[in-house]
Amino acid sequence: MMRQRQQRQERAWGSSEGLALRNISHGFDGTDVLDDVSLAVEQGETVAIIGPSGTGKTTLLRVLALFHRPDGGTVEVEGTDVWTRSERERLEVRRRIGMVFQEANLFDATVRRNVSYGRHIRRGWRDRLTHWLSRIGGEDTGEGVAEALDVVGLAEAETRSATSLSGGEAKRVAFARALAYDPDFLLLDEPTSDLDPRNTAVIEDAIETARARGLGVAIATHDMHQAERVADRVAVVLEGRLIEFGPAERVFTNPDDPRARKFIDGELVYGTRTGDRRDPSDLQE
Repeated sequence: MMRQRQQRQERAWGSSEGLALRNISHGFDGTDVLDDVSLAVEQGETVAIIGPSGTGKTTLLRVLALFHRPDGGTVEVEGTDVWTRSERERLEVRRRIGMVFQEANLFDATVRRNVSYGRHIRRGWRDRLTHWLSRIGGEDTGEGVAEALDVVGLAEAETRSATSLSGGEAKRVAFARALAYDPDFLLLDEPTSDLDPRNTAVIEDAIETARARGLGVAIATHDMHQAERVADRVAVVLEGRLIEFGPAERVFTNPDDPRARKFIDGELVYGTRTGDRRDPSDLQE
């Protein structure tokens, strides 16, 4: 799997190992949400994005995922602005970025069909043809789906209906769906919100597995302790600005910005931005 990912990456991007935002600004309906934000997610690391509710964490993830074209700044792979590439080239980049939303959003189908769906739609037409021919020849083992389900502890649930899953299981299936198509980067929006400790632990273990396999992982989370547990680097976002970004241990023990210290200590709960300044897709953040 790692070799295949590396070969695809070299085909599409050269030898890039990072997904980066450079001086990004973005807003909605004339209202700024992100202002001059720069950060990078390297392959083989986990970056946690923390900050008050409504401060733009989900918008930041969606810009990284190429769902939003930023109003200013660049989204870069191998130092090249993705938005200057052709639509076909940009689609190739998007296929290498997986995103898990706060809501699981599963189909009324089996767990296996939900997880395999992403593998199907993310393939280019040549890969889809090869896959279709392999199925005719009886060669399609579905190893990627089975492996992804094993990572989230649901290897025995392939034939279950998605409607029979608990909330925690549904989020684990959504994680497996993003992991199954073997992306280079995995973006997670509050993946353990409202989950019990057992499901939280399973997803955190899955994050570590993804990172160990060489994926770059970015996670937006309200859980400060979770950020400490899973992150190599931590980004603190306040009022749409990145006020702190660095190794997790330093950020949590000795941040440079006093506002970051106050937020981490629980003294600063909300920024000055209110709910009407949020990305509409950020309302559940």
